[in-house]
Amino acid sequence: MPDTSLVRRARKIDRVLAETYPDARCELDFDNPFELLVVTVLSAQTTDKRVNAVRPTLFAAYPDARAMAGAEREKVEQIIQPTGFFRAKTESLLKLSQALVERHDGEVPPRLDDLVKLPGVGRKTANVVLGNAFGIPGVTVDTHVGRLARRFAWTEESDPVKVEHEIGALFPKRDWTMLSHHLIWHGRRVCHARNPACGACPVARWCPAYGEGPTDPAKAATLVRTEGRA
Repeated sequence: MPDTSLVRRARKIDRVLAETYPDARCELDFDNPFELLVVTVLSAQTTDKRVNAVRPTLFAAYPDARAMAGAEREKVEQIIQPTGFFRAKTESLLKLSQALVERHDGEVPPRLDDLVKLPGVGRKTANVVLGNAFGIPGVTVDTHVGRLARRFAWTEESDPVKVEHEIGALFPKRDWTMLSHHLIWHGRRVCHARNPACGACPVARWCPAYGEGPTDPAKAATLVRTEGRA
């Protein structure tokens, strides 16, 4: 069991972040579980903005797993090229769609064990889909969540699976999905990997890493982004 003082501090941080970011949500656009699964795969090593820009064209051409499973590789590559690594991502999308058709009749399964067996799908992607498309709580450990969890001293681990379990032990399961959004929004806007805006941070008083970035409020304010990564 985690230390009770750590649990209290962690939950206080989440409450303040929830008040700071009342609009926190998944910043990838999607209309159904299949779309969310695909755009999450596409979001690797690029920005949500770029993925959202190609999304309408991609799903107009391939609205479901059956359509994408039979897609011409070159056409998919052309559509998703702006997201980077488009050849590897096309390969992932084709294999993923084919697996959905062969194993799940073209539907996205609402179970972690089934999702992580799909080509190109790890726990991070699975938890994004479960939490945001199915309402099944999950801790999504991306680079922001892992970084903030270590700065807040919620964990010393770097392995995402271990980080996921240690964070999950601090919070009620019902809070896991929104907690992930709060951390991601804060990581994109204030608690940057380099030069965090410590002097403008709403949870600075509870953060053991306070001082890694400028503590002067005016200087820190210049580092705050009003939106996530473009």
